[in-house]
Amino acid sequence: MLNEQAIVEASLGNLQDLRRHGVEVIVVDGGSSDGSAAITQPLADLVIQAPRGRAAQMNAGAAIAAGEVLLFLHLDCRLPEAADRLIAEALRDGHVGWGHFEIEIEGSNPFLRVIAGCMNWRSRWTRIATGDQALFVRRSRFLAAGGFPPIALMEDIALCKILRASGHPAVADGKVRTSGRRWERHGILRTILLMWWLRLRYFLGGNPDRLADLYEAR
Repeated sequence: MLNEQAIVEASLGNLQDLRRHGVEVIVVDGGSSDGSAAITQPLADLVIQAPRGRAAQMNAGAAIAAGEVLLFLHLDCRLPEAADRLIAEALRDGHVGWGHFEIEIEGSNPFLRVIAGCMNWRSRWTRIATGDQALFVRRSRFLAAGGFPPIALMEDIALCKILRASGHPAVADGKVRTSGRRWERHGILRTILLMWWLRLRYFLGGNPDRLADLYEAR
């Protein structure tokens, strides 16, 4: 989380049923200045601070988590109902060490459904998912992979490439609903082209720090 006062209460409210089932909810704040961190206190089991950056924040949360299965959830993403059961079913085969959900993008533009469909197809084909798809992984497999690589962007893709080498991901039933705000705010076509361009540069060896600067400047 970073400066998400507008959505933090509703987002964490969606996780309270899971907490009642024994799921531990950890919020990792990257230095919010809008008061959002204070709102999280009654809605999470732990609230900690970590250096800003998704890789650093997610690694910090994983380091103190008590569970044997870790789920990494962006604050603007909403899990399907009974996500804990769906993940347990996806990992029922003991040889499967990680997985993700498919995605549905919320928003008024019907083209967002097309984008979500393409993302789901791409993930099944490449066996690489993005953070918006709520990655889950057995703790042992996550530790063996070394956690999220300490890079400024594409940390989710980098981790998936490591995990993929140890086995195919499971695709859990149900879909994660994610906000379409970034698509609609910056323009759908412009955002698509930017993400394709950044991903291409990353696969061609581009510096993640430089790519992060381009992403933030959009």
